Amino acid sequence: MTGEARTVELSYPADLSGWGRQKVEGSPFRAYLRKVHETAAHGDVWTEFVGVGCCGDTLDFPLRVESVEGGERVTDDTAFAFSEREACGVAGGWRVQSAAGPTE
Repeated sequence: MTGEARTVELSYPADLSGWGRQKVEGSPFRAYLRKVHETAAHGDVWTEFVGVGCCGDTLDFPLRVESVEGGERVTDDTAFAFSEREACGVAGGWRVQSAAGPTE
């Protein structure tokens, strides 16, 4: 493996809900990313998920690696920065679990 990644910039789609953004940018999710990804390289796309509330369902969405400072190996010391990119049709928020939600 290559050297340690100091900072990994990840982008999420513009249509990720406020709830989803809050979960993604929180420290528990960052710790999760450090545990499940061994490496990060520019252009990688990670399909991740966040809970959508009390019903226990999940919302899948793509995180894209925009840049990596240092090497490719993700460690306990790797920091994550987040940015927004173009929307991709993610249907998030409370509507995802209600009759008014998406049907696709």
